[in-house]
Amino acid sequence: MTRRRDAMRHLLASMRLADILAFAQQPSLRNAALAGLQASVAIAVAIPLAFASPWPHLVGFAALGALAALFGRFAPAKGRGQIVLYAAICQTSGVGVMSLAVWLGASPELQLALLALLSGVFFFISATGRFGPPGALIFIFAAGAAMGTVDGWQVVVERVSATGGVAILAWLICLATEVFRHKATEERPLPVEPARPLSHRLTAATRIAVGAGIAALVTHAMGAAHPAWAAMGAVAVIQGSHLHISMNRALQRMMGTVIGALAVWLVLQLDPSVTMVVVLLIGLQFATEVVIGANYGLGQVLVTPMALLMSHLAAPQAGAGIAPERVFDTLVGVSIGMVIAVLLSTLDDRTYLAEHRATRKRA
Repeated sequence: MTRRRDAMRHLLASMRLADILAFAQQPSLRNAALAGLQASVAIAVAIPLAFASPWPHLVGFAALGALAALFGRFAPAKGRGQIVLYAAICQTSGVGVMSLAVWLGASPELQLALLALLSGVFFFISATGRFGPPGALIFIFAAGAAMGTVDGWQVVVERVSATGGVAILAWLICLATEVFRHKATEERPLPVEPARPLSHRLTAATRIAVGAGIAALVTHAMGAAHPAWAAMGAVAVIQGSHLHISMNRALQRMMGTVIGALAVWLVLQLDPSVTMVVVLLIGLQFATEVVIGANYGLGQVLVTPMALLMSHLAAPQAGAGIAPERVFDTLVGVSIGMVIAVLLSTLDDRTYLAEHRATRKRA
């Protein structure tokens, strides 16, 4: 049976803790660790400089720029520098476009609609450019961070400069340390993203934009303080290559977010110093890239504190209350994302799910 209701029933019935906790073999632990180290070095340089500058309020955007170093870890020998540079442009553009929209007077609802549109656009760009992990979520995170108050055009320029400047720093760090990256060989190939047809990329981008928009607007209507986090949760689920993978990601993101939010809540209760927060960010960034390729849920346990600590640096007045907000927004977002993934699934998606379930039953 390939009806949507059957697909949802199959997904709910096939949920297994073993699938959520399973560890996969990473294509290249060396490249994953190197990407984490490159981003960590960029953070270690950028955040202290931001605090020492006349613009310490831009520290959050400086940290966002460092994340450009995470892309292209499996790219061909001469292709990574270009991918990281394109990622830097996307990261900076997300901050710039959203900041500009806020300055021009966009309402909260219009900002969320723009975020949904950017989610689809960034997914399409990432898939077309074969950026590899962590994909469009990083760019969506940057655009969401730029929502809120913008007092003047100078703020737009400052945010773009901080994000773009550190993103270029991350690019230079990647170029300088390219010699340490494992290159593909016949004996040890690296994963290559398939060249997806244009129609497939457009369909996936449309699904993601719709899912992100619904998740963000629903949580906004419910009074959530950070509806962009719900949009990210929906995108993380919908971008799964198959429905059963989307379901696993939904559950892993839920569990990982709850555990990670609890951990960061405990940390923020201690009122950590800026130095301690920076040290934690550096360690979490590196550890995330080491483990997330093996288990997405465990990666979320580390990603959640990292995202919340970045938010804390940018707005320390929010305090530990941002942790439960992250949990609420994520739970709503991934739930909506899973429903949208099934509702907008194609017959091929549902047929593959039925065949996958039949294969598992025979096994």
